[in-house]
Amino acid sequence: MIKENFASCVFKNDRVIFKSYVNEFTNDLYEEFELNAKKIGLHSKIDDLFNGEKVNFTEGKAAWHTKYRAEYNPKRSDTSSQKKQQSELLNFYELCSNAKNIITIGIGGSFEGPKMLLENIDRHIDTNFIFITGSDLSEFTIKTKKLRPEDSIFIISSKSFTTQETITLLKEAILWSGDINKFVAITANKEEAKKYKIKRIFEFDNEIGGRYSIWSEISILINWLNKENFDEFMAGGKQADIDLNNNETYLKFVKTLAYSDIWLHNFRNKYSRAVLSYVWSLRSFPNYVQQLEMESLGKQPNINSEYKKTGQIIFGGYGPTAQHSYFQLLHQGTQDVCVDIIANKKDKKNLAYAQAIAQSELLSRGTNDLKDQERINGNTPTNLFLMNNLDLYDLGYLLATWEHRTYITASILEINPFDQFGVNAGKIYTNKYLYDKD
Repeated sequence: MIKENFASCVFKNDRVIFKSYVNEFTNDLYEEFELNAKKIGLHSKIDDLFNGEKVNFTEGKAAWHTKYRAEYNPKRSDTSSQKKQQSELLNFYELCSNAKNIITIGIGGSFEGPKMLLENIDRHIDTNFIFITGSDLSEFTIKTKKLRPEDSIFIISSKSFTTQETITLLKEAILWSGDINKFVAITANKEEAKKYKIKRIFEFDNEIGGRYSIWSEISILINWLNKENFDEFMAGGKQADIDLNNNETYLKFVKTLAYSDIWLHNFRNKYSRAVLSYVWSLRSFPNYVQQLEMESLGKQPNINSEYKKTGQIIFGGYGPTAQHSYFQLLHQGTQDVCVDIIANKKDKKNLAYAQAIAQSELLSRGTNDLKDQERINGNTPTNLFLMNNLDLYDLGYLLATWEHRTYITASILEINPFDQFGVNAGKIYTNKYLYDKD
């Protein structure tokens, strides 16, 4: 077992324990980053985010995911944005209650967020939930092959309602269904959704980025399934926001995560980080934070910054499966990587928990009691996230913490974490190709 004197217990409360095994990142290095943080006005940048300033400076917009968490009121029956869509919500609930199949069409945050939340809710209904994403129509054909249109409704999730993959699938779904009354749109572009004759439209604000839309109406299906769970999820995210602004120990921990990520990438050539969940209900968490980090931090470096390497490559998955897939490279290969491990502390006798603790020690310390050809590399920078209860509150707290980590990293790098012009370029040139082919 990992000894307490080996790990730095950086932050602990009644919900979560964070431990850092980044052995080479010393207090002196932390203080050097603190000096840089003061130079670029990190605390002012954090205040700007929470005060609704235009932190998305390349597009001249605010980022309102923290605003949604702060203003969310569980006593109201409205949706996340507080747009007073109560009548629409009741109609939506009725539609869902009469459906045997609920099919969600969306991509990116419109897919990853609802899917991850659904995997964390204990469902006691017979409804089938199907997620369709991507541009290959064979996915639609295969996933709807055994379904009947009269038993199925569609939730079309898209911030812009112009996303190529989503609109292609929407058109196919309309033909398959034959009934536009079985369609619900969730978007920040209501007028675009109306073009498809969809009558039930839920709207959220344009200041909510796609990879942050889990806090918006995009997660409305989860609100229907278990409003109490969704309330807890929002409360967990809100508490992480409160801690960032009022809890110095928590703030220092998140800074440590961000600073060490930058240092490891820029000065130790650790280009990749594996995010590994040893909790089955959080098996999609690595996919979610892969988008969060790689879209937010995957930018060209600021010419005025000393840090010329921005976001790391994020990969990962369900830890017990990954151990029999790519852990051989992590333990004995020549690639330099970092690792984040998430585990559930509630049942210490659980095999998955034992694996998480054992792997944290092997990755960070290695071992001296094996033969040469069996020896483990060790000295892999490892962060361990131990969840005490693992309910939706914990998930909200963990996810908001990851957002804080990403935002502080972007602030120190002096890049904009809220635009995604690289993604847009792909859309533009795909359209150009299709147009030229015609």
